[in-house]
Amino acid sequence: MTSSRPIQFSDSALQMQVLSAISEISAELWNGLHASDNPFIQHQFLAALERHGCVSERFGWVPKHLLFWQNEELYGAVILYEKHNNYGEFVFDHAWQQAWQSVGLPYYPKLVSAVPYTPARGPRIILAPSIRTDLQRSQAVTKQIVQALQNFAAEHDYSGAHILFSEEQSSLARQNEVICRHDVQFQWFNQNYVDFADFLAYLKPKKRKNIRQERRQVLEQGITFRVLSGDQASEQDWRDFDYFYQKTFIEKWSTPTLNFAFFAEVALTMPQHVVLVLAQRAGQTVAGALMFRSNSVLYGRHWGCVEEVKHLHFETCFYQGIDYAIAHGLTRFEPGAGGEHKISRGFIPVPMQSAHWLTVNPFVQGISAFVEEERQMLQGYMQEIWQASPYLNNVPLQARGREFDPFD
Repeated sequence: MTSSRPIQFSDSALQMQVLSAISEISAELWNGLHASDNPFIQHQFLAALERHGCVSERFGWVPKHLLFWQNEELYGAVILYEKHNNYGEFVFDHAWQQAWQSVGLPYYPKLVSAVPYTPARGPRIILAPSIRTDLQRSQAVTKQIVQALQNFAAEHDYSGAHILFSEEQSSLARQNEVICRHDVQFQWFNQNYVDFADFLAYLKPKKRKNIRQERRQVLEQGITFRVLSGDQASEQDWRDFDYFYQKTFIEKWSTPTLNFAFFAEVALTMPQHVVLVLAQRAGQTVAGALMFRSNSVLYGRHWGCVEEVKHLHFETCFYQGIDYAIAHGLTRFEPGAGGEHKISRGFIPVPMQSAHWLTVNPFVQGISAFVEEERQMLQGYMQEIWQASPYLNNVPLQARGREFDPFD
């Protein structure tokens, strides 16, 4: 066991172990620790990323996962990577990097706790179930783990440690010297809708009409859809999707990081979490969207097409996802980062946070002012969006007898 100095808890010592690959811990032990149905923290997902070269020095993601033990009992873990760029993080710190360089300080490498290429909230500091259910112990162990992470960054000359899209944000915000940043995503919430038409009934007439027109125009172009779980999709389905993904990524963004081997493996090892939407015309598959799901949430992740068809992106990535969420009783649909075009299609703003700790911060006042200005700007931005809500009465209304709060 590779470990740093012990950290104290309840008169005992927690030993920290650093993993250079998730395969250094068994799937049974890892998945038993988090006991979550979030697809992106499953051992199978993280292992597939590593096994097929999706995270590596080439892409600037080097695994440094942390385990915390007391004797032979696993108390907690941190999903962690050494980063040599900010690619695939979705929390942008270019200005910080430039500021560090301006005074001759290296910004890379840094430590990032996140799921690569995945702007979806989930556990980052993972506690054993026996600790998670005890509030006092949970807070104490979280504090110790954060301190250990900070020490690890300082001792190994990382510029800082960054925890992105974390479910533990409220507890992280209370930690010493942690800087909190804010952002916004657009998500769809299920109001116990019976079907897509029931969802449309909650929208303003113009928005309702536009969505109906978009869906109709896709059908009029001869497009049909297949929605498949991981074990329902064939090898050819995955080869088709991989081709769409690679082609679209290269044309619109940059180097694609995922590959056919990754797609095929997660379909095999976690089929219940995988949703593949394929669009067909005249017997040929022309586009696809890869989504993942938990027992309550649908996550839109990747999309690609072989030809441009009007409104096909909206239908494949949004409307098919809403249809699926309603049919399967899922409470929320997270289609990914960015995209104001989602607002008019029923997606509403949800605040997102990230936690940052900097080993050396020569710009304490500047960064404090930056994050406060960012917070106020986003607060005003969200208020503007709510005023332009596509829903009747400018809010998603009450959900069939209960008050709806997207910030629960």
